[in-house]
Amino acid sequence: MPGYVAKSFGTPRYTIKMPLSASSRFFSLLPSFSAYAQIESLEGNSCVVDGVPTLKCLEVVFSNILILSSGLVVLVLFIMFVVGSFFYLTSGGDPERVKKAQGTLKYALIGTALFLGSYLILNAINILLGLEHSILEFEIPGDTP
Repeated sequence: MPGYVAKSFGTPRYTIKMPLSASSRFFSLLPSFSAYAQIESLEGNSCVVDGVPTLKCLEVVFSNILILSSGLVVLVLFIMFVVGSFFYLTSGGDPERVKKAQGTLKYALIGTALFLGSYLILNAINILLGLEHSILEFEIPGDTP
């Protein structure tokens, strides 16, 4: 039956036909796709010799920590902006609540500037010194045995 989906509740012998919403109809027309994380795995990497991780695995660990911490910082800054904006909108003109909201927004803006500034400074150092590899890529020189 078009526009309906069968849902089973409890035991499989009871089936209820429920109408599909417009959004679920739209998303059912889209092709499915997979999203792959950018986090590297130690398995199958050149840092593992005979099943034992070597110091070369620190590259992968550091890279994963850098990616995860950057994502966490962006998430926290976004939440700070949302909370500060909500407090500002719901302050009702109360000077104390407005000051608190402005403080939250100020610190979120300072955090964003520090986060972006540190990334830009590291890239500027990389360009000025003409380094072969990026400063943000942690690499231990030498070959693994």
